[in-house]
Amino acid sequence: MAWFRAGYSAARIAIRKTLCHSGSYMTRIQGLASHNRSFHRTIFRSKAQASATPQSMPLSKLTDNFLDATSSVYLEELQKAWESDPNNVDESWDNFFKNFAGQSVTSAGISGQTIQESMRLLLLVKAYQVNGHMKASLDPLDLEEREIPDDLDPAFHGFTEADLDREFFIGVWNMSGFLSDNRPVMTLQSILTRLQQAYSGHVGYEYMHIDDSAKCNWLRDKIETPTPMTYNKERREVFLNRLTWSTYFENFLATKMKAAKRFGLEGGETLIPGMKEMFDRASDLGVENIVVGMPHRGRLNVLGNVFRKPLAQIFSEFDKNAKSLDEVGLYTGTGDVKYHLGTSYDRPTRAGRRIHLSLVANPSHLEAVDPVVLGKTRAKQYYTNDADRSRNMAVLIHGDGSFAGQGVVYETLHLSALPNYTTGGTIHIVVNNQVAFTTDPRSGRSSQYCTDAAKALNAPIFHVNGDDIEAVAYVCELAAEWRQTFHSDVVVDIICYRRFGHNEVDEPFFTQPKMYKVIQKHPSSLEIYQNKLLESRDITQEDIDRIHRKVNTILNEEYSNSKDYVPKRSDWLSSHWSGFKSPEQLSRIRNTGVNLDVLKKVGKAITVLPDDFKPHKQVKKIYDDRAQMIETGEGIDWALAEGLAFATLLLEGNHVRLSGQDVERGTFSHRHAMVHDQESWKQYCPLDHVMMGQDEEMFTVSNSSLSEFGVLGFELGYSMENPNALVMWEAQFGDFSNGAQVMFDQFLSGGESKWLRQSGLVVLLPHGYDGQGPEHSSARLERFLQMNDSDPYVVPEMDSSLRKQIQGCNWQVVNVTTPANYFHVLRRQIHRDFRKPLVVMSPKNLLRHKSCKSNLCEFDDVQGHPGFDKQGTRFKRLIRDQNDHSDLEEGIRRLVLCSGKVYYELEEERNRLSEKDVAICRVEQLCPFPYDLVQRELKRYPNAEIVWCQEEPMNMGAYSYIAPRLYTTMRTMGRGSFEDVKYVGRAPSASTATGFYSNHKDEQIKLVQLAMQPEPIKYPY
Repeated sequence: MAWFRAGYSAARIAIRKTLCHSGSYMTRIQGLASHNRSFHRTIFRSKAQASATPQSMPLSKLTDNFLDATSSVYLEELQKAWESDPNNVDESWDNFFKNFAGQSVTSAGISGQTIQESMRLLLLVKAYQVNGHMKASLDPLDLEEREIPDDLDPAFHGFTEADLDREFFIGVWNMSGFLSDNRPVMTLQSILTRLQQAYSGHVGYEYMHIDDSAKCNWLRDKIETPTPMTYNKERREVFLNRLTWSTYFENFLATKMKAAKRFGLEGGETLIPGMKEMFDRASDLGVENIVVGMPHRGRLNVLGNVFRKPLAQIFSEFDKNAKSLDEVGLYTGTGDVKYHLGTSYDRPTRAGRRIHLSLVANPSHLEAVDPVVLGKTRAKQYYTNDADRSRNMAVLIHGDGSFAGQGVVYETLHLSALPNYTTGGTIHIVVNNQVAFTTDPRSGRSSQYCTDAAKALNAPIFHVNGDDIEAVAYVCELAAEWRQTFHSDVVVDIICYRRFGHNEVDEPFFTQPKMYKVIQKHPSSLEIYQNKLLESRDITQEDIDRIHRKVNTILNEEYSNSKDYVPKRSDWLSSHWSGFKSPEQLSRIRNTGVNLDVLKKVGKAITVLPDDFKPHKQVKKIYDDRAQMIETGEGIDWALAEGLAFATLLLEGNHVRLSGQDVERGTFSHRHAMVHDQESWKQYCPLDHVMMGQDEEMFTVSNSSLSEFGVLGFELGYSMENPNALVMWEAQFGDFSNGAQVMFDQFLSGGESKWLRQSGLVVLLPHGYDGQGPEHSSARLERFLQMNDSDPYVVPEMDSSLRKQIQGCNWQVVNVTTPANYFHVLRRQIHRDFRKPLVVMSPKNLLRHKSCKSNLCEFDDVQGHPGFDKQGTRFKRLIRDQNDHSDLEEGIRRLVLCSGKVYYELEEERNRLSEKDVAICRVEQLCPFPYDLVQRELKRYPNAEIVWCQEEPMNMGAYSYIAPRLYTTMRTMGRGSFEDVKYVGRAPSASTATGFYSNHKDEQIKLVQLAMQPEPIKYPY
């Protein structure tokens, strides 16, 4: 096929040149309505007028008008060589000459077919394969005006009306479909008719951009069938029933809830039967679980008709007076609007199987749910040992405007083939309303189709007229077959319309008057299909009426039942989460220390490289140093502490996954979780060898694509599937996380409250002021603290036997200062019977700071060691002053509370000045605020001035969060007013940090000196 591909463009130009010179081809004008003669928008001249049209001729008569002189001679020489001995030519040419030379002998009907005509006919077929979709009838409203490409016209290729009844053979070696060498001889008229049926009917196929011939041939076999695909009477009755349910559901809601926003599916009702056909076919092909993500339009219809959410429950959610059932221990959260909610269901299929469906809850932020769905799907594949990714599948439903306009769509598409993110192909369904809110396509995208971004992935795209239910059903089934065959993405673009405005109370005539004048008169897809079945006599009017009565009866019964509907206990935890507590159920606090022998064992496993492995010399030294740390039990640094946390969790049977940009090595070259052989280029991951026979995916560390929004969403979805996993995402620098702000705002901070779904996702955000400028200093700590849901003026129950503070908060924010505490906070994520997101302000220069070390005894489970205090062998929410202070120190004049790496600078300054009357305490857990431990320190230092010290400017960092909570703590002890909370830090600023290192250094010195000055600190600074 190389000769064909290479010559296609040149041949098209040559043909155009020939026809233009000959004068036989006229520019398209208004098309001729002819169903029998298949020439479109072209006027043929009489034979006399068209005397210059290239005529069929023998090979030796080929002129330069089609191929240049060298090529014609070349073809003639090839033919002579082949006639002498077929072995003299390439196999492709051998087959080519066999096809045409052989047929000319056996069939009188094509005895005059020349290679020139064969080439022209091949180009015509190719033109339909490439551009046939441009001629397809895709717009139900028939409003779209498109230029039909010239090369779809037979006259462009030199054919005349006289050729229509001639027989041609167009078989080509190693091709499928129309070009298969086992296809019968056909007249040109038959070829054109079948080409238009296949490529220019109600389905437009785009697949010729795919560079895999096997995939293209597979699609040709499906598309270029000898006769058009038809459904039998039984299948058509199923389609009618499903389309009736879809249509009547929307009509019923429109009648009963006239003033309510519901974002109905009117105009795109064929989505529902299409999805059902897709799911049935996927089940036939081995799919057991499907995870679905979709926007709000049509969601209620999908919930009711595909996921079988009780209709009475859906109807009751429209009742503004409806209340949730009050049960003891039932967490109802704040809730969300009905068209954002998710659900799950074991759906029976047409073949008698059952397939589990999960619809992921999502916000109004279009497409934000896409990577979440993929992450959840990937996790399902891991937990079900679905190594070939054939039993768990993702389906994403998009809008036309958002698919083209939202960057997260491409971020999600971009994950599809990455080894640690692939899900074996996603089926994308675009519900193409041909308008985005009020924006026309010409203002909403620069490409022909809204789906063009998918071409970057070599994904086939099936455009289908949304009024043709059978075409929709067919391409939905075809998409399922593609996904299960090739395990890659595929797009179904259902081109439909929106019968009402953006929502039901919106007025669309303001902005799309022409479109909505047509829509007002346009029949529904149900009416169109009913008429089709009546005409074909596949169904009678009595059958239609019977289906209508049944559907209406059920809808009215469910509506009556909705008045008394009492919601059942919230389905907020899946089976994997059985036994986990809601925020209103008490969970006991557990220690997170590990036996010293176990620490030594796993420590050795993760610090030893194979004897024949040749790492970089600096990496070899890092691992040698780590081995020494384990041997001596001293000087454990940040990276080794993290590795010990991972290894011990793995040993306990938990899955650990860490992803993000450059996480394998670590942005600051500290982790080196994946080691590279400098000679063989092989890779070795020590954490894959904690146990004998360890599954290679049990520990996953993976560099991600350069994406924050998409990858964070993926890991969030992954964390939601099963609680027995430590799932982590690390930003390259903390401030880069704002590229994923939608994920933090809409999913992580409020997901549990809105949708009753827990996540234990850990987010590592490198943070700290060390002179790297505005973009590499702050992880925007203030934003995460500002989004917490605790009342700063109320002290919650803090008794350890009754405390539900963490369970009741929306997430945790920590700024840890020791390797041991980092070890414990990671293990704490798993060693409790609830899950909460954890945001870690991870360090940069502390990774190698000489004082930021821990001894192995701080990791173990033995009580009474030097690292042990009243909190036990677990994460320390507050680390008290490291001087040997008693429970009451009346001589301390100032208590400095701080968080993060500034502690080490304060400690260094205090030692330099020999300040014995200043205490420094580290608030390791900022959110939720450790009221009990702060009270403990205030009692210890009754006469101390209270200071909050931070590196960040006053309008950033933790100050605005800490100040009211510190005041509340002091107030409960009768300890001063709000003005007694003193501030030390940078002044308010628009930028997070200075870009000049000298300025940074001066600012840092001043704030550290201010915290230690002998004079009282003025309020606020």
